[in-house]
Amino acid sequence: MEREFDEFFLHENEKGKLAYLEIVQQTVEILLNSYPGKGSPYNGKTPEALKEEIERLAAIQAEGESAEIVMREIGDYVVANSIHVTHPTSMAHLHCPPLIPALAAEMVISQLNQSMDSWDQSMSATYVEEKMVKWLCQRMRLSDGADGTFTSGGTQSNYMGLLLARNSYCEKVFNTDVKRSGLPKDGHRLRILCSENAHFTVKKSASQLGLGEDAVLLVKTDEQHRLCTVDLQKKLSELKEQQLLPIAIVATCGTTDFGSIDPLVEIADIANEHEIWLHIDAAYGGAFMLSHENLQKIAGLELADSVTIDFHKLFYQPISCGAFFVKDSINFKYIQHYAEYLNPEEDEEEGIPHLVNKSIQTTRRFDALKLYVSLKILGTKRFGEMIDRTVRLAKQTAALLRDTKDFSLLNPEPELNALVFRYEPADLDPKKLNKLSRFIHRELWQKGIAVAAKTTINQNLYLKFTLLNPRTTLLDIQKVVHEITALGKSFTEKEGKSFEKIS
Repeated sequence: MEREFDEFFLHENEKGKLAYLEIVQQTVEILLNSYPGKGSPYNGKTPEALKEEIERLAAIQAEGESAEIVMREIGDYVVANSIHVTHPTSMAHLHCPPLIPALAAEMVISQLNQSMDSWDQSMSATYVEEKMVKWLCQRMRLSDGADGTFTSGGTQSNYMGLLLARNSYCEKVFNTDVKRSGLPKDGHRLRILCSENAHFTVKKSASQLGLGEDAVLLVKTDEQHRLCTVDLQKKLSELKEQQLLPIAIVATCGTTDFGSIDPLVEIADIANEHEIWLHIDAAYGGAFMLSHENLQKIAGLELADSVTIDFHKLFYQPISCGAFFVKDSINFKYIQHYAEYLNPEEDEEEGIPHLVNKSIQTTRRFDALKLYVSLKILGTKRFGEMIDRTVRLAKQTAALLRDTKDFSLLNPEPELNALVFRYEPADLDPKKLNKLSRFIHRELWQKGIAVAAKTTINQNLYLKFTLLNPRTTLLDIQKVVHEITALGKSFTEKEGKSFEKIS
């Protein structure tokens, strides 16, 4: 029986099936046609020009348009003006090319539209996620009592780690249930420690947890941009003298700029000595759990009280896909809340799992499926090979930059696959080096050469390669380095002339 609106939904009726097939085929054609002859990662349009072009998109009308016209418009205006993250010289941020199996799984996820909060909205999906979480816990060698949940990414996962750390501390030390009663009167004395290169979400989480950004103490880093354990001990002694209360230490397994991995085992020993919650932000470096050549670099990950992992980085999953893990599943009690219409306690007693009990999200996507499908199709051997290839490429690139005239490299021995560098010609006024870096950064993407990142270290502007793409080769890098040298020379020759700034 045909029903009203059948052509807008995928269901058992032929009309819905045909409409779905038609728009999927149109979408596939648009995406496939965006690649032939694609010699650059971006078409070079400026922010102003791109904004003006997007403004020309037809307005939404009371009467709908044909799917073919709308999708063609999306192809012409959106797809054509996007960064092609699969291009070998798209290497700016922790922004990975997604795997084809994950793209297929995304279609399944979107159509099934399972909500991972309650069992009666996710049924089989609940057990797939639990299976995936268990496998990941085992892969990280976490304890038998470990557990986890999928998240939107590192920001949410880091927040959850510090939320549990705060509530656990307040329960043990102040006998206060923060979830019910709020912060104790001594809440202003609580402190969090992390390195100077830790992710900004540590401070952001502190502000959202009612502690304030000033509650975060930054620990100095060493020459490899890793947390200095000597300074960590010093900071802990100072807190004790000031009668302030450290509730968590955040170690980073793969910093955003340098890819540096803090000395996890040493930090875990210090956290254990002082009975402080240890959260490890392994959003970036956690992928080494699959590495064949670099697994030893994440030794100590299993000692954390909580861990952040992102799959939309070195696991090559479409955004967004992350996870949060705890060494002891009992700590999820600090975020549990029961609603009779969603996850009543009697269901738990009957063995019906509601995953909202482990998450600060309610409605949540079935992202575990795309990771599961990817791992099943590629296998852990090939996953590890891809990851290791990017690390080897980073080392080769570091050697290339060290051996190329006028390049300065801040992390000559990269631990992951990020490199921070800049072009420093000897005949240019040092005061103009920041302008030069900005110029090179802009020209790379405007000329379609590469998409690189920029970052500021000690008030100096540097360029950054984040080499996530296993398809990128040393030849690709050599060509970009050659272009950077040419751009640097042209700027030096015209150093007296101004160039348009981009914010």
